[in-house]
Amino acid sequence: MENFNLKAGTIYLRLVHENDAAFICSLRNNDQLNTYISKSTADEEAQRQWIVNYKKREEAGEEYYFIICRNSDDLAVGSVRLYDFKEEPKSFCWGSWILNENKTKYAAVESALLVYEAGFGCLNFKQSHYEVMKGNDKVHSFHLKMGAEKVSEDSTNIYYIFPKEKYEKNKVQYSRFLG
Repeated sequence: MENFNLKAGTIYLRLVHENDAAFICSLRNNDQLNTYISKSTADEEAQRQWIVNYKKREEAGEEYYFIICRNSDDLAVGSVRLYDFKEEPKSFCWGSWILNENKTKYAAVESALLVYEAGFGCLNFKQSHYEVMKGNDKVHSFHLKMGAEKVSEDSTNIYYIFPKEKYEKNKVQYSRFLG
């Protein structure tokens, strides 16, 4: 299992634990936050069991689910997940990215940079791939500003890739966010 040390100026990422089930349910079932994510159970016990099963995939290095926490007081403010690891090209997907009302001003950019640090710096992927639901204009704009490349779309999603080289440039450009 990977030993991550992912900390930025105002937030850090830590791997999810079973006792995060209630927090994850609160994020994924908040109507102000869940418009553009897949539906999830509100049943905390079912979420806890999902985490138990996920931890086996984490142990096998197949995916990683993080809780986003504030540096100032360790308060959980969001979640993000790395999954769908591919070999050709060596790529990872990221999603389940949710930040609640307690997030810091720069939590979005900092958590994205830390996701890329995990994928490129820790896990040695060459690119990231992901989809964003149509209509999620703020997230589309965010990814394009970060340097994502639109590769296709269908009736529901727009698909992007983000090469490691873009992250290397962003690390310099956005260094003030990395602490």
